Amino acid sequence: MPKVLITGCGGLIGSEAVRFFCGHDFEVLGIDNNMRQYFFGADGNTQPVVQRLKDGFKNFSYINTDIRDEKMVADIYSSRGPFDLVIHTAAQPSHDWAAREPMTDFTVNAAGTLIMLENTRKYSPDAVFIFTSTNKVYGDRPNELPLIEKETRWEIQPGHQYEQGIDETMSIDQTLHSVFGASKVAADVMVQEYGKYFGMKTALFRGGCLTGPFHRGVELHGFLNYLVKCVVSGKKYRIFGYKGKQVRDNIHSVDLINAFYQFYLKPRSGEVYNMGGSRHSNCSMLEAFEKAEKISGKKAVTEYLDEPRKGDHIWYISDVSKFKAHYPDWRYQYDIDAIIEELVRSAVNHSAT
Repeated sequence: MPKVLITGCGGLIGSEAVRFFCGHDFEVLGIDNNMRQYFFGADGNTQPVVQRLKDGFKNFSYINTDIRDEKMVADIYSSRGPFDLVIHTAAQPSHDWAAREPMTDFTVNAAGTLIMLENTRKYSPDAVFIFTSTNKVYGDRPNELPLIEKETRWEIQPGHQYEQGIDETMSIDQTLHSVFGASKVAADVMVQEYGKYFGMKTALFRGGCLTGPFHRGVELHGFLNYLVKCVVSGKKYRIFGYKGKQVRDNIHSVDLINAFYQFYLKPRSGEVYNMGGSRHSNCSMLEAFEKAEKISGKKAVTEYLDEPRKGDHIWYISDVSKFKAHYPDWRYQYDIDAIIEELVRSAVNHSAT
């Protein structure tokens, strides 16, 4: 039975990975210390998610530990490994929150990733190592693109090289990243380096908006899930700038984990992939409200603040053609309508319990 180690197993992508690989008869070990509750309060609590995983899967085991604890991580690798696959999703995920505690953000995102990489190299050198990076490594450079204001969204000028989405050729230099973006750049480059320098089977996925019904969306992180929850519950949603026309591509956690699996089956070294909903699955904030209202039958309560978050993207759609070229068997299962419909159904069920 192959072994997989999953960090951040209580989060959206980590918990989806647990379900997927348990279902594929892997021995799954999850690490999570519920730091998301420290970041975001009670709404960020991941312990109920972890408990459901423990109750639901006999081939899942869990260790409550911090990825910054070098001794504990080394003990896990030496006693429970070697692993065939490491999926590293644990992170401080909010660029707003990062500015409050830059040291915490950097040690979790950058130092924690280095600890995971080095222990993989020492104890599981043949393992496939997958890291969830972010489109914030490009900083606010996407805001320099020629954008056109339309009725419900911003859109890129037709014929531009990034018309189908932003690919991996966009520079990450000389741009405002946010403190969070900078810490993820450090981790991103290190994952590449362990692949290129040490020949390890590493890949990083620079995500657009990752979403799904198991997301613990909060105002500072998890925009689409949080937006839908606000619509369903009647809670006020604050829109930060850009007239609510800012565009994001959204990828369901199931589709992302399927991409991880394709890489595991046929790994490469030091690869970089932009990964999001692409032109297949995207919406503006205004369009998301409209879809959620139509499906739920409820009216959104909003407040508009005419000041965008610092470094926030006006328009971001991922070009996933590189990954598709490398892994032609991969397909989307969800588009934006299916995602929002599932999020509304989940929010309604949650509010009824």
